[in-house]
Parts: sequence; structure tokens; C-alpha cells
Amino acid sequence: MLLCAGLLHAGPGQADVIDNIGKSGTVKIGVFMDYPPFGSIGPDMKPLGYDIDMAAIIGKALNAKVELVQVTGDNRMAYLAGHKVDLLLSVGQTPERAKVIDFSDAYAPYYLAVFGGKKLAVKSEGDLAGKTISVARGTLEDLSITKVAPESASIKRFDDPNGAISAFLSGQAQMMVVGNDVGATIMEKNPATSLEQKFQLFSSPDHVGQNKNEPRLMKKVNDAIVQAKKDGSLDKLSKKWLKVPLPADL
Repeated sequence: MLLCAGLLHAGPGQADVIDNIGKSGTVKIGVFMDYPPFGSIGPDMKPLGYDIDMAAIIGKALNAKVELVQVTGDNRMAYLAGHKVDLLLSVGQTPERAKVIDFSDAYAPYYLAVFGGKKLAVKSEGDLAGKTISVARGTLEDLSITKVAPESASIKRFDDPNGAISAFLSGQAQMMVVGNDVGATIMEKNPATSLEQKFQLFSSPDHVGQNKNEPRLMKKVNDAIVQAKKDGSLDKLSKKWLKVPLPADL
């Protein structure tokens, strides 16, 4: 969705977001509820996931109650521009988005990776020689693995991600290429596969997105992220929801 950059600037004399949060005692944070393990609805009908826990960390840093606002990929930028939310979680940083919103420091890893069974000795691209890998055709996953796989590797392409995942789970492929979020969900639901992450491919970590020209809010959010890294809170979230430690270079 294209947005006019001017929509994201506060008007003359308008109170900034920190002032509004202080007055209301509430911070509105936009999250996906259909994006496990970052955000979903649990059996008890309560939201859960990495981003839900991250929202709690931010709320505590702002001394505010967290109001979770369910967003979609199509409406979330408009929600931010229209001040229906104060912050957005799970935002990948791109040059196009940077023209209209600001980004916090990275708070969660998001990347594509090669996954396979623990008994399979694969640690790098070269180890893919002679192996079969399933992937969704024409996706970034496909492009990334095609670029690095040795000629002797057999890349099996399917019409959609579910096809690639099913091929791996049914034994048609020794490995698969998916996002770390998808890999973590499969590990959780299919423990018998002894699935593990072999190595990373394309990386695009998650940031908190906010409207431009809100430096006080940005500082509060970044301070919360720095503290959560320092005290191990983000590492715990990564291990809990993504099944791997927080990357040292995040």
C-alpha cells in the first residue's frame, strides 16, 4: 500500500505519541494474530507469541498498559498513519518503508534457513552436494537456495510452501528451505522429525515501526530493546518461540 509521506507527520502543535501515551496510560501496538510463532490465538482464545511478549516488554518500559491491535499486511501501515496504533511489530526494514516510517533497532531474527533432520551432517552450502532440498517455486527461498547450492544438489520445487513442507515431512526431500518462523512451528508440531536449522540464508530481522518525527518514543523503544538484550529477555524469547538462541549479531 502506497502512503503519502506527509500523512505520517504530526501537524503543528499536535502532542507527540509519548505525551498521548502518558495521558491515556495505554500504548496501542499493532500485531499479527495469524503469524505463529510471532503472534497467534491460543486454545484459551488469548494471544500468544514472540511479538505478544515483546509488546509486554515495551509496555513495561513505557509504564503503560498494552492494547494489542490486530493488523494485517494490507492495513497495518494505514493503521499507523491514522494513529489507530502507536507502534507496529514484525516490520522488516526496506528503503521504501524508510521513506514513510521510522524503525527501531532489531528485536527479533527473521531469516530464511535450510532445515533438516539432526542426523544429516549439513553445516554449510557445500554440504548440500548430492542432497535433495524442497522449496516453493519462484519464492525468495527458491532464489536464495538456487544461488548457493552445488550443481549436484537436487532442488525440488513445489507450487506453494505447504507443498514444499509436505514433501520434506513425507520423506521426498532430505531438507527444506523456509523462514525461521515456519521452521520453529514445524519443530513444535512435529517433534518426531528431529528437525533442526542447518544454516541461514537471506536475513531480514524484525524491527518496531513507528511514525516519523517521534524521537522520544524511539528512544524509549530502543532503550527497552537494548535492556532486553542485555538482561537476556530477548534470548529467552528467541529460544522459547523460535527454538534457537538470539543471534549474537542482532
